[in-house]
Amino acid sequence: MTGPGGGATAAIVGAGLSGSLLALFLARRGFRVEVFERRDDPRAGGKQDAEGRSINLGLSARGIRALRRAGLLGELWPHTVPMRGRFIHAPGGGTAFQPYGTAEHEILHSVRRDVLNATLVEAAETRAGVRFRFGLRCRDLDPETGTLTLTGEVTGETRQVTADLVVGADGAFSAVRRLMHRGRPAELRQECLEWGYKELTIPPAPGGGPRTPIEALHVWPAHRALIVAHPNTDDSLTGTLFLPHEGEGSFAEIRSGADAERFFDARFPGARELIPDLAGEYEANPVGSLVSVRTSPWSAAGRVVLVGDACHAVYPFYGQGMNASFEDCVVLDECLAAHPGDMGAALRAYEGLRRPHTDVLAELSARNFLELRDGLRSPARMLRARADLVLNRVFPRGWKPLYTMISHTTMPYGEALRRARRQDALLGAATAALAAGAALGGTWAARRARRTR
Repeated sequence: MTGPGGGATAAIVGAGLSGSLLALFLARRGFRVEVFERRDDPRAGGKQDAEGRSINLGLSARGIRALRRAGLLGELWPHTVPMRGRFIHAPGGGTAFQPYGTAEHEILHSVRRDVLNATLVEAAETRAGVRFRFGLRCRDLDPETGTLTLTGEVTGETRQVTADLVVGADGAFSAVRRLMHRGRPAELRQECLEWGYKELTIPPAPGGGPRTPIEALHVWPAHRALIVAHPNTDDSLTGTLFLPHEGEGSFAEIRSGADAERFFDARFPGARELIPDLAGEYEANPVGSLVSVRTSPWSAAGRVVLVGDACHAVYPFYGQGMNASFEDCVVLDECLAAHPGDMGAALRAYEGLRRPHTDVLAELSARNFLELRDGLRSPARMLRARADLVLNRVFPRGWKPLYTMISHTTMPYGEALRRARRQDALLGAATAALAAGAALGGTWAARRARRTR
């Protein structure tokens, strides 16, 4: 291949979050970059989330590091709202606040997907000279030559593009992944959660200001139902209703806005009053699907590679999908720097560094769905979460909750899980020892009491 400084070319399929950020990194490394996207330009202000995707995201340490490295963090910061913890609305009507961490910086930042995407596209195009082509769908790929076949969504016109590096950043149902794996030994594990989601809006109060505390992620856990709401800079919140696709209390059963109002009255006390247009939004907004993807390999022919959801889509319940995708861009950029002149080695190193940890993230994201759905209503689990925070305050370097390691550090996901398991074992042993000591103390006291009678 031609060295990056010698004018190597890169073609990225997908102008979403990871594709746009990676375009900026590659251009700064000397690649001439073109990005192809089947949808419209996100800067045009049209509705970009027609497929039901959430329009809000939680920015945490990994994403912050990537945006800082790209020189965009300061520009985006005014468009974020700090989320200092979870504000839990109990089924019985009470509320409780759970801080995300013990330090001031251990918070998340809510940002709108459309604002973030438009900022990334603009920065890649104007600062790095990247060319974006919208309205083009990937129809075919020859990995050996790096040749893409693209078709215009409106015109139907076909064109071919050949590049030294082809990147599939085209989401969980990636065309590049399918075409890259065609005729090659490959694995794909794609799981769809039996639950779906629908977007709802909590607008600002009539007189201005928020209807509910704004600097928090709001969570309404209920029986076979869940609402999560992210804050916006205009004092509104974007809510996401999660329900099963089928069965009792499901999207299939709740067909109309009136059905939704009755369901909210029964399952989410107080939430209906925060969503004035609940009936209209429920009927108008589509139901989105939740999919998890694990696959291998992530690269082919030393010139094609996958990033983001194309290789490791996860359920949204740990808030790490975007952050992990941004971390892909950082690691791939570092691997290209570490293997100058050897694209294949760089792509293999990237997969070796990332795939074991994104597999762990998939497991954690599925597990956190159960935590949000059921654990926030469990006194025992809430007590354990408080114990983790107390131990972190007492031993700030020696004890870190798993959530802290995942969201507030850039420690690899697998390493964070191993450390959390060691802490769990230590806490279990300490609890058992305390229980045994208490039992022995009780026995000794009883015997002494008998002797003194």
